[in-house]
This record gives sequence, C-alpha cells and structure tokens, in this order.
Amino acid sequence: MVGKQIRMERIMNRDTGRTVIVPMDHGVTVGPIEGLIDMKTTVNAVASGGANAILIHKGLVSSGHRRRGKDVGLIIHLSASTSLSPHPNAKTLVCTVEEAIKLGADALSIHVNVGNGSDQEMLSDLGRVSRQAREWGMPLLAMMYPRGEKIENEYDPQVIMHVSRLGAELGADIVKVSYTGSVESFRKVVAGCPVPVVIAGGPKMTSDRDILEMVQGAIEAGGAGVSIGRNVFQHRDPSRMVGAISMIVNENSGVEEALSFLQTV
Repeated sequence: MVGKQIRMERIMNRDTGRTVIVPMDHGVTVGPIEGLIDMKTTVNAVASGGANAILIHKGLVSSGHRRRGKDVGLIIHLSASTSLSPHPNAKTLVCTVEEAIKLGADALSIHVNVGNGSDQEMLSDLGRVSRQAREWGMPLLAMMYPRGEKIENEYDPQVIMHVSRLGAELGADIVKVSYTGSVESFRKVVAGCPVPVVIAGGPKMTSDRDILEMVQGAIEAGGAGVSIGRNVFQHRDPSRMVGAISMIVNENSGVEEALSFLQTV
C-alpha cells in the first residue's frame, strides 16, 4: 500500500501527521457563493497560506488548476445533494473513483448523513467506494454527519462518537466530523476512532478567536486537523486565515500567537 502512503503525504503534513483541508464543494449544495466565484484566486490564496489540500467536485478541477504557485493536495468529492431538493440530506454518488484518478486526485471524499430515511443507500455507497479506493491505493475521507429525523442534537458527543467510528469501520482512512464543543468530549471521539479525525468548520462564524479556539481544542484532544470551508474562503484574508490555522495544527502554536499573526498587516 505504498501508493496510498505516498498520496496521504500529499494531503497531510508528513512531519506532524496532521492536515489543513479547505473544502470548496459548496457550489453544488447552495450555488456560487462568495469566495467560490473565482476559483483560481481562491485556490491560490489558500495554497499560499499553507493549506495541505483542497476539496472540490470533479467539474471544478480545471477551473481551480492554476499552473503556478504553491502546490496543494487535491481531494475530489464523490457525492452530492442540493438545498433545492426536498431531500437535501440524501447524498448520491456523482463521480467514480476512476474518474477522480484520471483527473489527478490525491484522495477521495464521500459524504454520509446518518439518521434519515436515505442513510442505508449512503452507507452502501461508502462501503463500495472504500473497497474501490483500497484497490486503487487512494486515501478516502468520509464526512460523517448525524442529520435527519432520528437526530435530536447533531453535536451530541455520543452521536459524534458513533458516526466517526462508523466511518472508520466501513473503510475510511480519515473521518471528518463536527466538533463536540469541548476538549474532554472530543478526546473521547478521537479515542474511539482508529483512523485520523478532522473537524468541520461549520457555519460562517463572526469571530476569528472562536474559530481558532475550536481548532486548538480539536488538536489538544488529539485530532488530526481540520477541514474548514466558509470560515476560510469567505474570510477577509483567506491566505492569512489558513496560515493562522496551520500554525495551530502543524506548528503547535497557541490561539494568541495565531491571532497576532492573523491581525498583522
């Protein structure tokens, strides 16, 4: 599996074993929002800031390929749904493993919402994709979210523990989940998951400190990094925001030091 190991190093920091991923798959879900209009500019900004990888859908690979600037890992997202659908939590496969490989992907990702009437199909997709990814030596990131009629609180630590373990048990190499709100509770999530765990950024926040404190909490709990979208690409300075996050994730800096860097003109 040396091929998978090599590709993992393209999306993670090989010295720390951690990663800063910037997902930019939102255009499928909600359309061309702020920050995702000029893809080359945005990709260049987050790459310059020190992102380890970006995550996009197959149709934007050419739009985001800059042919210049700092290198950045490429994760191609395989599943999708839209906010226009009466069933927005039902993700369906829109790209194959082979397509992603031909487009130059270093890794793959798939989204599973657990707790609704369509999760059996999404779990089946995860199992099938993980098998194909293993055959090709492609790392697989699983976005595991508890969302649907059966879920009372999608940030419940016990529920997050369950879905993170679920992703690992079905073959994911990295699991992405929501932060549970405290170091103590997230430490239990990490302990119960045998593969690296990264946190989602969630909705757009108004405070840089809140974002960085969340990142530091996840790292302190043993997390393997972040996969933060809107709070990076919609930031007033995406490159510097990535740099501040990277300081915490890959340099073990504190929040105050990262804030100082972020606020320096």
